[in-house]
This record gives sequence, structure tokens and C-alpha cells, in this order.
Amino acid sequence: MASGIRDKVAILGMGCSKFGERWDANAEDLMVEAYTEALADAGIESSAIDAAWLATALDEQHVGKSAVPVATALRLPYIPATRVENYCASGTESFRGAVYAVAAGACDIALAVGVEKLKDTGYGGLPQRARGTVNDLFWPNVSAPGSFAQLASAYTSKHKMNKADLKRAMGHVSVKSHDNGLLNEKAHLQRKIDIDMVLNAAMIAEPLGLFDCCGVSDGSACAIVTTPEIARSLGKQDLVTVKALQLSVSNGRELQYNDWDGSYFHTTRVAAERAYKEAGIKDPRSQLSMIEVHDCFSVTELVTMEDLHISQEGRASFDILDGFYDAGGQVPCQLDGGLKCFGHPIGATGLRMIYEMYLQLQGRAGARQLENNPVLGLTHNLGGFPSQNVSSVTIVGREGA
Repeated sequence: MASGIRDKVAILGMGCSKFGERWDANAEDLMVEAYTEALADAGIESSAIDAAWLATALDEQHVGKSAVPVATALRLPYIPATRVENYCASGTESFRGAVYAVAAGACDIALAVGVEKLKDTGYGGLPQRARGTVNDLFWPNVSAPGSFAQLASAYTSKHKMNKADLKRAMGHVSVKSHDNGLLNEKAHLQRKIDIDMVLNAAMIAEPLGLFDCCGVSDGSACAIVTTPEIARSLGKQDLVTVKALQLSVSNGRELQYNDWDGSYFHTTRVAAERAYKEAGIKDPRSQLSMIEVHDCFSVTELVTMEDLHISQEGRASFDILDGFYDAGGQVPCQLDGGLKCFGHPIGATGLRMIYEMYLQLQGRAGARQLENNPVLGLTHNLGGFPSQNVSSVTIVGREGA
């Protein structure tokens, strides 16, 4: 019977490029930037890597449909390389491939890379694919802001919440992310805002205003993973190990049945419950030291706090306004600025989240370092729309925690 991967895999090294409008670099340059940091952090040569996974969501925009670009750009030693894609959760998907390979004993050392080069397309948001036809995600006349605005409307209706109160809670989410992003030199957006700016900003899709929406970015992130035994043999101490990694994918029920009310992400709830069981976490509200969640829109972060069973259902807005998720709160969220400010190069986002947890757990997060000796960190990566999506939950922490 499967026993899970708890503490079977350690992060040997990680790297992340600067996110933003990177007119100075192509996708290969961004991968090299992240990989160079990760390789130096791991203290190994490329020849030690047994296999690689590359995540990129919109392949037609930059690197193509195979994993050859990552092998070529990084001059990997003729090893297996696989390209993976799972909407905006693609970065975590590459991490899952590398982690599972090590946990299974198929590889001693594996590499996960995520990259996206989107700004060159000229779009302010996600490039539109297959406009006028129907495919598995990019339906005609459906936008991400419009879809997540419906999530907000469903949430307020279910919990009989005043719209002004929801907007103020969403505004706090955005202000918090901007405050945290100011301390991150790699963040795409580094600008302080206040609640009045959020509430008075141009409307994108009611009730989501300009500051409730993340943009898209160019960027790359990567992780090198191995067994704890190999990590220690290489001189590593204070290991960060993977406690759980769970993925849940919509099976169509949200669209085809009436028991889903549109106010939450069922996949996130399933992935979270499985991850907590795998990691041995009984009370995430008290046991988690910090989290990074998929804040593509401020309402998504709010709803996710309940889907992760940290806030009680219908109470996330109260926790948010009380500062529970602020940098100085009980469970800090988006310490690096999140998708909102660090940026959202789709294929890199899931790995970028883990990168922040890794730095915090090793006490290397610089000006944004938590002072309370963090022990466990959770990342939540989401792809698709509320009605059809994939959710991943990864938990990492100090070895033995």
C-alpha cells in the first residue's frame, strides 16, 4: 500500500530569475538565470543530474512543445527530459515529476524547471488561444476576470455578505501583497498602495478592480531534489524536505451537477485534505508557519483560505482584516508578494512559491525573513477556472518536523 513521500525527498538547491517585463532575455536566458542560482546553491555539477522536467503552459509563445529547449539551454548531459503542462499549476507539475522520480528510487538527483515568456506577445493578460472555437479551457467569450468575478458573487450570495465588506477584505489582500513585494528585489511590481487606491481603482469585472487582479510576467524558477541521505553526503545541513505533494483535477462535476454552488474550489479542498493526511498535519491553522497561495485574483486568495481549512467557512474575510495572514500574523501569506506582485510567469509560478518557502525555512529570505523560526510551509497552485480546474498543494518543512 502506498505510504506517501513524506521526508523521502530533500530540496538540494533552488533558483529563481527576476520576474517582470524581461525584454533583455528570452526563455532560454531566464532558465539559465534560475538554473545557475540553483546549481550553485546545490553545490553540484550538471553531470550529477539524472533527469529533468520542464513546465511551460503556453508553449506556442516561446519554447515549443518538447523539453529539448531546457536540455539545450542548460547543456544537460543527454539525460531524460520531459515537458509537462497543467494550466497555471504547471510549475508544481514539474516539481511533482522530479520529486516522484527521486522518491521512487528512479533518480538520485532530479531537476524541475518552469518558465514562461509572455510579455513579448503584447498582451496585458493571458494570450487568447482558439478564440471563436471551443477547447478544454479557453472557451470563446470567457475571460479569467469575468469567471473569477462570478466566484466573488457566488461567495457573497452564499454567505449573505455585504459587497462593500468583501471589497474591503479583498483590498486588504492586495495591500498586503504590495507591502510584501516591496521587500523582494526579484518581484515584478514593487510599489506601495493603500486601501483607498484599491477601492477607487478602475473596475475590471465587478467586483474585481484593477488592484484585485494579478498581471502576467516573464520569469523562470527551478529546483534540484534528491534523497536526504545524498544531501547529507554532500555536506548539506538543516535540510528542507517534502512533506506532501497532492494534485486534484476537476472531473466535470462542477459543470454538470447542481451540488456545486460556485463559491469555492472543490479540487483545492480535496488536495488539501490529502496533503494534510500525507504530512501528518491535524490542525493547519496552528501547525503551518506560512503559506503561498494562488492569488490570481484577490478573491481567489480569500476563498482559498477556507478551502485550505485554515479559516472557517464564511470567516476568511474576518481573519484577513484582523491581520491573521499579514507578515506579522499567525500564518503569513504571500511573503514574497505572491502572483500579484512577484509576478505570474505561468510555468514558473508553482516553483516560485516553493522557492520562497525554501528560503524562509533556511533563514535566507533577507529583509522579509520571518523571525519566528518557521517550520512548515504550504504552497497552493491553481490552474483553470472555478468551474474547471486543477489544484495542487505542496507542503515542505524542516527535516523531522
